[in-house]
This record gives sequence, structure tokens and C-alpha cells, in this order.
Amino acid sequence: MSGFGIFRDVITSEQQLREMVGEPSRLVQNKAITQLDDHSRNYIAQSPFLIIATADKDGHCDASPRGDAPGFVHVIDDHHLVIPERPGNKRMDSITNILVNPQIGLIFLIPTLEETFRVNGKACIIRDEEILAKMAVNGKAPTLGIGVKVEECFVHCAKAFMRSGLWKPESWPAEGTTPNVAQMLADHVKLPGVTAKEVAEGLQDSYTNRLY
Repeated sequence: MSGFGIFRDVITSEQQLREMVGEPSRLVQNKAITQLDDHSRNYIAQSPFLIIATADKDGHCDASPRGDAPGFVHVIDDHHLVIPERPGNKRMDSITNILVNPQIGLIFLIPTLEETFRVNGKACIIRDEEILAKMAVNGKAPTLGIGVKVEECFVHCAKAFMRSGLWKPESWPAEGTTPNVAQMLADHVKLPGVTAKEVAEGLQDSYTNRLY
């Protein structure tokens, strides 16, 4: 297969894949449901964090985090939910992708729980003041929301979290050893006069004064 550079022996068909990996169990084949039941609502209500996957019209993909107090995602009914769009850096990658390609995938997380909850469906961008007012924080309602029509949802197993030890403090990096994000940004943007110190100050100001 062309276009993958140094990669050799690339799998090019599902038949090849199944010959190596096999078929999913009956439980896995039947675990997806097409609407939000009580279990789904309970999981979403306790989740303070999710990851949104979108793609543009050409298939270029993006994964973006969203987080807030547990229950920040508003479930309207068994088939619809809304994710508030809080202030960010104005790139609007997820939003602009949805405008040209409505397909969306969500992964909800709950701290310490290693099983995640996945939702797939179609999305739109809403500015319905009545709905958005229900997601106000500190008296500030979001100006936009991502409305999702649920087509499929299911529990995803815990193996990724078990392997990574993400929720196990003993596996976390030592203080002071994680990447210097301000320096990363300064080196990546390569703008004259923009130093890591200025970037760090700008980030802190954003986190302190423009969270909502």
C-alpha cells in the first residue's frame, strides 16, 4: 500500500484482520444499544470529562477533550444530548468539522472507573437559549452547544486503563518531570519575542479569568 512510508506488511482488508484477530464474542456483538437508557443517563450524569471525535469533509480527524462538573452534558431525551461549548482558544476544530460532517464519536470517563462509555451519532451546532441556559455556570450560559442525535452507545472495556494505570497514583510521573507545556508552545509557534514565560503567563490568565 502506498502512502505509508516506512511501514511494511500493512493490513489492507478486514478479511486479513479477522484471520489474525478473530471474531468478537456474542456479548461484544450485542452490547450496543440505540438509545440512552437509565444506565446510560446515570453514567453521563456522573462523568466530568469526555473526548469528542470528529472529522472534516475530507476525513481529516480531530479528537478534543471537554470537561466540567459531573453532569455538565445535558441529556434531553433517550435520543438527544447537548455538550456545552465553553470558552477556548477559538480554533473551533470540532465545531467547524461538524458544520461539514455531522458524524461524531464520544467517550465519557468517570475518575477511578476503568470502563468508559461510548456514544456515536450525528451532531449539529445549536444556539437555543432555553437549552443552553440549563448549562450555565457562575451565571454564564454557553453561547453555543453541540447537539448530538444518539445512534449507538455502549460500554468500552477497562483494558486500556488497566494497562496504562491512569487512575493509579503510584504510576503517575514524579512532580517536575512532566513536559514543560509553555516551552513546547513557544517552540512550536516560533513567533518573534514570544517566550515560554509569556506563554505561561497567558495560559494562567486564561485559566484564571476566562474559564467560563
